[in-house]
Amino acid sequence: MNSKITYYFFLLLGCFLISCDRDFKEIQRVSKVEFVPTSEAENFVMRYTDSARIKMILKSPLMYDYSNLEYAFTEFPKGVHLTMFDAEARQSFIVADYAINFAKSEVIDLQGNVKITSHNGRILETDQMYYDRQREWIFTEHDCKLTDPNGVYFVKGFDAKSDLTQLEGRNFSGSGNFAE
Repeated sequence: MNSKITYYFFLLLGCFLISCDRDFKEIQRVSKVEFVPTSEAENFVMRYTDSARIKMILKSPLMYDYSNLEYAFTEFPKGVHLTMFDAEARQSFIVADYAINFAKSEVIDLQGNVKITSHNGRILETDQMYYDRQREWIFTEHDCKLTDPNGVYFVKGFDAKSDLTQLEGRNFSGSGNFAE
């Protein structure tokens, strides 16, 4: 008789555990947060202006707008091409495979084959870079390759004005005569 009670006890315990697992999976499914964009755009072009002067042109084959979230952002899953204009209308360019533009902070997170080409002939290449639109400043902690008319340099961690002036790199190495 004792073995029969033990059998039923473990049978009930097993049923209880299985039902708890199903309930837990249902709770996970229901509580899962899904981001749904408020809008999408193909062949997207946006111009940022200040005092009637174009400061930047952002182009992307695909854009998702998540302005309905508390921390609103815009996603560019197929990459971006930024053209930036300085006070003298000289152009610098940034391209990346993927980007997210955070609305409140005005920072763009650029990822995958990030390449910055400045009006002065400098080219910076890295896997990930942040661009602060308000300060017109770029920064990263990733490995970078900087090609300058005077040589090629490698650096881990980097800060600079978006036209690759006012460079502040860490652990520079390379060949050439680097001059600001």
